[in-house]
Amino acid sequence: MNLIIILILFIFACQNPDIQKIGKTRDGVPDAESWNAIITLTNKGSKRAVIRSGHLEKYQQRQYILLDQNVDADFFNNEEIYTSNLKSDFAEIDEAKDFLVAMGNVVVVSDSGVILYTDTLSWDNVDEKVFTDDSVIFITEESDTLYGIGFKSDIELDNWEIMKPTGVFHEVIND
Repeated sequence: MNLIIILILFIFACQNPDIQKIGKTRDGVPDAESWNAIITLTNKGSKRAVIRSGHLEKYQQRQYILLDQNVDADFFNNEEIYTSNLKSDFAEIDEAKDFLVAMGNVVVVSDSGVILYTDTLSWDNVDEKVFTDDSVIFITEESDTLYGIGFKSDIELDNWEIMKPTGVFHEVIND
């Protein structure tokens, strides 16, 4: 009888707790992964963005996509004409809200030559607006460099606003 009790205790003591968890939960585990991924985002049937990333993780239940390697996104207007390019270290996409947040060394270059530098930039595909509350450096078509905190614009960077401009502006007046 003592031998049976010792044997039962030994069997339960030797079980690996990780083995018991297999198949019971997928919390934190992506439903799909892809390397050198390319995804296309649309709005009302029109192509609005083509996004490339070295690595993609998709979480179906949360309707969430993580792009965590060298994000490179081309944006398009209503006529599906290229308007601007965004590069960042990584990005998150909320599929339910049709919303992208780019993070880490964000650079946006428009087809007109306007350049925006910031740490994070949000893109609302439904409202077709980009914005940030972070510091920005904005270089205009005339090569003026503007600094500030907070920014909002259309994706083409045509109609933009720096919320809290900083720095000094010198205007040269010719007689």
